[in-house]
Amino acid sequence: MSQIIYRQLAPIRLPLVNKIYKSFYPSGKAKRDETIWVAESNNSIIASVRFKTIDDIQLLTGMLVIPEYRLQGIAYKLIEACRNQINQQACYCFAFQELEVFYQKSGFQTINSENLPNNIKQRFQRYANSGKNLIPMLFIDTLTSESMSKNISKH
Repeated sequence: MSQIIYRQLAPIRLPLVNKIYKSFYPSGKAKRDETIWVAESNNSIIASVRFKTIDDIQLLTGMLVIPEYRLQGIAYKLIEACRNQINQQACYCFAFQELEVFYQKSGFQTINSENLPNNIKQRFQRYANSGKNLIPMLFIDTLTSESMSKNISKH
Protein backbone atom coordinates (compact mmCIF):
# COMPACT_ATOMS: atom_id res chain seq x y z
CA MET A 1 0.00 0.00 0.00
CA SER A 2 1.30 3.48 -0.80
CA GLN A 3 2.13 5.98 1.89
CA ILE A 4 -0.83 7.73 3.49
CA ILE A 5 -0.52 11.44 4.24
CA TYR A 6 -2.64 13.10 6.93
CA ARG A 7 -3.14 16.86 6.74
CA GLN A 8 -5.52 19.75 7.01
CA LEU A 9 -7.40 20.33 3.77
CA ALA A 10 -6.60 23.47 1.83
CA PRO A 11 -9.89 25.41 1.32
CA ILE A 12 -9.44 25.37 -2.47
CA ARG A 13 -9.83 21.56 -2.34
CA LEU A 14 -13.27 21.68 -0.68
CA PRO A 15 -15.07 20.52 -3.87
CA LEU A 16 -12.92 17.35 -3.91
CA VAL A 17 -13.88 16.36 -0.38
CA ASN A 18 -17.55 17.12 -1.10
CA LYS A 19 -17.43 14.80 -4.11
CA ILE A 20 -16.35 12.00 -1.75
CA TYR A 21 -19.10 12.83 0.77
CA LYS A 22 -21.65 12.82 -2.04
CA SER A 23 -20.49 9.33 -3.09
CA PHE A 24 -20.14 7.68 0.32
CA TYR A 25 -21.94 9.82 2.94
CA PRO A 26 -24.64 11.85 1.15
CA SER A 27 -25.92 13.57 4.31
CA GLY A 28 -22.43 14.98 4.95
CA LYS A 29 -21.26 18.11 3.21
CA ALA A 30 -18.15 20.06 4.06
CA LYS A 31 -18.58 23.79 4.53
CA ARG A 32 -16.11 26.64 4.22
CA ASP A 33 -16.40 27.56 7.91
CA GLU A 34 -15.24 24.09 9.03
CA THR A 35 -11.73 22.84 9.64
CA ILE A 36 -11.29 19.71 7.54
CA TRP A 37 -8.61 17.05 7.88
CA VAL A 38 -7.99 14.34 5.30
CA ALA A 39 -6.00 11.19 4.70
CA GLU A 40 -4.61 10.89 1.20
CA SER A 41 -3.10 8.03 -0.76
CA ASN A 42 -1.69 8.58 -4.26
CA ASN A 43 -2.97 12.17 -4.17
CA SER A 44 -6.55 10.95 -3.65
CA ILE A 45 -8.59 11.66 -0.53
CA ILE A 46 -9.45 8.38 1.18
CA ALA A 47 -10.73 9.70 4.53
CA SER A 48 -12.02 12.95 5.97
CA VAL A 49 -13.17 14.46 9.23
CA ARG A 50 -14.64 17.90 9.83
CA PHE A 51 -14.61 20.22 12.85
CA LYS A 52 -17.37 22.78 13.21
CA THR A 53 -16.73 25.58 15.71
CA ILE A 54 -19.80 26.60 17.68
CA ASP A 55 -19.09 29.45 20.10
CA ASP A 56 -16.33 28.15 22.40
CA ILE A 57 -16.48 24.46 21.47
CA GLN A 58 -15.95 22.31 18.41
CA LEU A 59 -18.00 19.45 17.06
CA LEU A 60 -16.21 16.61 15.27
CA THR A 61 -18.51 15.63 12.44
CA GLY A 62 -18.59 13.83 9.13
CA MET A 63 -15.88 11.22 9.81
CA LEU A 64 -15.63 9.17 6.63
CA VAL A 65 -13.24 6.51 5.41
CA ILE A 66 -13.87 5.27 1.87
CA PRO A 67 -15.13 1.65 2.21
CA GLU A 68 -12.15 -0.05 0.52
CA TYR A 69 -9.82 1.58 3.08
CA ARG A 70 -11.81 0.74 6.22
CA LEU A 71 -10.50 -1.50 9.00
CA GLN A 72 -6.88 -0.53 8.28
CA GLY A 73 -6.40 1.91 11.19
CA ILE A 74 -6.76 4.98 8.96
CA ALA A 75 -9.51 6.56 11.06
CA TYR A 76 -7.43 6.16 14.24
CA LYS A 77 -4.42 7.73 12.54
CA LEU A 78 -6.57 10.57 11.18
CA ILE A 79 -7.83 11.36 14.67
CA GLU A 80 -4.25 11.21 15.96
CA ALA A 81 -3.15 13.61 13.18
CA CYS A 82 -5.92 15.99 14.29
CA ARG A 83 -4.87 15.86 17.95
CA ASN A 84 -3.67 19.50 18.02
CA GLN A 85 -6.95 20.58 16.40
CA ILE A 86 -8.96 18.55 18.93
CA ASN A 87 -7.01 19.99 21.85
CA GLN A 88 -7.61 23.62 20.82
CA GLN A 89 -10.98 23.72 22.58
CA ALA A 90 -13.53 21.31 24.03
CA CYS A 91 -14.36 18.78 21.32
CA TYR A 92 -17.63 16.83 21.17
CA CYS A 93 -18.95 14.33 18.67
CA PHE A 94 -22.27 12.65 18.06
CA ALA A 95 -21.21 9.09 17.28
CA PHE A 96 -23.34 6.48 15.62
CA GLN A 97 -23.96 3.85 18.28
CA GLU A 98 -22.04 1.19 16.34
CA LEU A 99 -18.95 3.45 16.39
CA GLU A 100 -18.98 4.19 20.13
CA VAL A 101 -16.06 1.82 20.88
CA PHE A 102 -13.99 3.31 18.04
CA TYR A 103 -14.42 6.81 19.43
CA GLN A 104 -13.73 5.61 22.99
CA LYS A 105 -10.46 4.07 21.80
CA SER A 106 -9.69 7.38 20.11
CA GLY A 107 -10.00 9.35 23.36
CA PHE A 108 -13.69 10.27 23.52
CA GLN A 109 -15.91 9.43 26.48
CA THR A 110 -19.63 8.80 26.27
CA ILE A 111 -21.59 11.44 28.15
CA ASN A 112 -25.24 11.97 29.01
CA SER A 113 -26.98 14.26 26.53
CA GLU A 114 -28.09 16.39 29.49
CA ASN A 115 -24.41 17.26 30.02
CA LEU A 116 -23.99 18.71 26.53
CA PRO A 117 -23.47 22.47 26.34
CA ASN A 118 -26.70 24.25 25.45
CA ASN A 119 -25.32 25.42 22.11
CA ILE A 120 -25.13 21.83 20.82
CA LYS A 121 -27.71 20.07 23.01
CA GLN A 122 -30.59 21.16 20.76
CA ARG A 123 -28.68 20.03 17.69
CA PHE A 124 -28.12 16.60 19.26
CA GLN A 125 -31.79 16.30 20.23
CA ARG A 126 -32.86 17.28 16.71
CA TYR A 127 -30.63 14.58 15.18
CA ALA A 128 -31.72 11.97 17.72
CA ASN A 129 -35.41 12.83 17.22
CA SER A 130 -35.01 12.39 13.46
CA GLY A 131 -34.26 8.70 14.05
CA LYS A 132 -30.46 8.78 14.06
CA ASN A 133 -29.04 6.42 16.67
CA LEU A 134 -26.40 8.76 18.10
CA ILE A 135 -24.38 8.92 21.30
CA PRO A 136 -22.96 12.21 22.61
CA MET A 137 -19.24 12.03 23.38
CA LEU A 138 -16.56 14.40 24.68
CA PHE A 139 -12.85 14.16 23.93
CA ILE A 140 -10.80 13.51 27.06
CA ASP A 141 -7.08 13.42 26.26
CA THR A 142 -6.14 10.45 28.43
CA LEU A 143 -4.64 8.25 25.74
CA THR A 144 -0.94 7.80 25.26
CA SER A 145 0.67 7.24 21.89
CA GLU A 146 1.38 3.67 23.02
CA SER A 147 -2.29 2.87 23.58
CA MET A 148 -3.18 4.51 20.25
CA SER A 149 -0.59 2.29 18.54
CA LYS A 150 -2.13 -0.82 20.11
CA ASN A 151 -5.59 0.25 18.90
CA ILE A 152 -4.30 0.91 15.39
CA SER A 153 -2.64 -2.49 15.12
CA LYS A 154 -5.88 -4.23 16.21
CA HIS A 155 -7.96 -2.63 13.48
